[in-house]
Amino acid sequence: MKVGVLALQGAFSLHEQVLNRLGVAAVQVRTPEELAEVDRLVIPGGESTTISKLLEANHLGDPLADRLDDGLPVLGTCAGLILLATAVMDGYEDQRCFGGVDMTVRRNGYGRQSDSFTVPLRIHEWEIPFPGVFIRAPVVESVGEGVEVLAVLDRVPVMCRQNSVVVSSFHPELATDDRVHRWFIEQDWST
Repeated sequence: MKVGVLALQGAFSLHEQVLNRLGVAAVQVRTPEELAEVDRLVIPGGESTTISKLLEANHLGDPLADRLDDGLPVLGTCAGLILLATAVMDGYEDQRCFGGVDMTVRRNGYGRQSDSFTVPLRIHEWEIPFPGVFIRAPVVESVGEGVEVLAVLDRVPVMCRQNSVVVSSFHPELATDDRVHRWFIEQDWST
């Protein structure tokens, strides 16, 4: 299995490190050709406006949309969640949303960098809480009917799944716990 990490901006190298620790062949994705070769993709945190513009500048926008339509399993964290939503509040005027998960999100909804925090999260059916690291994180304002909420914070979804796309408001690559990445790579997304 070849897992790509979108490497245009943001914390892509940290995701790569987690995947490598798990024994997964992680490759940086910067071109349509590299995207075409991966079996799964991680879209990291970073600055969603910048990543969106770089996707278009690198001719990756349409190929990414096509791969999502074809069912490519994708894990989007923080800025990745914003890019994979259907609508973004407080985004720039022509910011592209890829609609991988039927949700509306608000950029930086949890506050500024100085408002960052870590909180134990109950994810899906996991017995041991996961350390959710929130840094300028987006807030999920609403989710559609087909969205499975995997974790909440104060009744607000912070990790969701729709089909083969998983998104989180928090940064699992910054935790000392690799369960989110492990779950993503071990999941059978064909069902």
